[in-house]
Amino acid sequence: MKKLRSQLAALPGDRLRGIRRGIEKESLRVQPDGRLALTPHPAALGSALTHPHITTDFSESQVELVTGVHGSVEACLEELTQIHQETYRVLDEAGDEMLWVSSMPCALPPDEMIPLGFYGSSNVARAKSVYRMGLGHRYGRRMQTISGIHYNWSMPGVTSDEYFGLIRNFRRHAFLMLFLFGASPAVCSCFVEGRPHELEALSENTMYLPHATSLRMGRLGYQSEAQTSLAVSYNSLEGYGASLEDALTRPYPAYESVGLRNPGGDYNQLATTLLQIENEFYGTIRPKRVIFPGERPLHALRERGVEYVEVRLMDLDPFVPIGITAETGRFIDMFLLHALFSDSPPDTPQEIAALGRNQHRTAARGREPGLMLERDGGEISLQQWGNELLSEFDPIADALDAAHGGNAYRAALDAAVAAMRAPENLPSARVLSAMQSEFGNSFMGFVRERSTQTRIELLALPYPHEWQQHFEKLAAESVQSRKRIEASDTMPFEQYREAYTSPDRLGLRTGALMANAESV
Repeated sequence: MKKLRSQLAALPGDRLRGIRRGIEKESLRVQPDGRLALTPHPAALGSALTHPHITTDFSESQVELVTGVHGSVEACLEELTQIHQETYRVLDEAGDEMLWVSSMPCALPPDEMIPLGFYGSSNVARAKSVYRMGLGHRYGRRMQTISGIHYNWSMPGVTSDEYFGLIRNFRRHAFLMLFLFGASPAVCSCFVEGRPHELEALSENTMYLPHATSLRMGRLGYQSEAQTSLAVSYNSLEGYGASLEDALTRPYPAYESVGLRNPGGDYNQLATTLLQIENEFYGTIRPKRVIFPGERPLHALRERGVEYVEVRLMDLDPFVPIGITAETGRFIDMFLLHALFSDSPPDTPQEIAALGRNQHRTAARGREPGLMLERDGGEISLQQWGNELLSEFDPIADALDAAHGGNAYRAALDAAVAAMRAPENLPSARVLSAMQSEFGNSFMGFVRERSTQTRIELLALPYPHEWQQHFEKLAAESVQSRKRIEASDTMPFEQYREAYTSPDRLGLRTGALMANAESV
């Protein structure tokens, strides 16, 4: 604690004020009855390929809203609110669809009927759709409809080595984030139909675990047998890059059996390697770098180092119209600063395996009284470890409040301390309580009502005409940009695919960038 205080005291205030964050939020488009909307991405929202703020994730029915980079949590959430308002304005004009406010999906059709994201006729657009086809073959389309919030974060003057130290500590302490902010303890029974699972029946169409925090981050979420074979080390950019390159170039028999194309000649996937592209690698946090057009993300990292980190374990908060509060954002800031400035010994394969078990244990049983986690070869209670960490956040809250003025960071820390003492007030517990008291233990009933109320609340907010004009201009520009990309394509798609997935494009200065193309 003394070392942390001295580090923060020596830190210029402008470095703390220089912290930047941005948010990416995924949500399914649904019909009023809570079933997945099978309509195309609304044309009035622009091109999902090129729009800077409104796109799609895995499915054509899965909207992804993306803020710019902001110097304060409040400014970031203000923009996220505006993007929501524009999305709802367009949905309202077109009909009665709404955004599903839970991370765990709505009532889903059979797997093959869940529509893949469609981005146009250009090579990069086709590659994005083929990649999603591959995800469907590898993991099933249902799993890909799980939605979440990604919190992108950077601080001036942080080196790649320091970012990797942050990442190691984040992974060690990620259980605390799952405990405090997990909001997916239940799911529609249609999601697990035909799949092995450990869930209990809560009502006719609802499955749950009584002490779960985040089924999204547990064994039902973004997990795969193939990726569990990857003991990716975060000890250095070099080691991380080597692990990722191995996964991107290693043939994987199960995916080779799927084949690159089906008998009719259509593509099943981008590649038959363990990972098709870098984004397929799941994790609670990723090192990231803004890439040049056509550049591979791993190449960008190796060439120019880590620019920011992407926190990937946040559930949508169904009690909040935009899925996340400013208080939560401020807590993430503190959590990441603690991870950055605390000692961060190298990870080991044994620790990596233990962290995986801690994640699954917290996701499935985080609110269970007396739950024990693994630490340094022994065991410690989640409550004790969590309280130890929160006590170490004291000087961080003080430093951030001193830099920004006010006491908002202290209030966010106090709220987390109170939540540790009263797990019944955690989002995951509140979801189960609301389901029981108001909706007959129905997951669908609860989320459908919260989604309807969220739609009403966002449509009722003031929405100046100049904001609408701004977004309409962005939508029109995105369509023109997509058309320019399509008009400039001269390369046959197979040639494009081979070039983009070539191992030569993963290393340092190993090849020219592909011109006139966006990233897959």
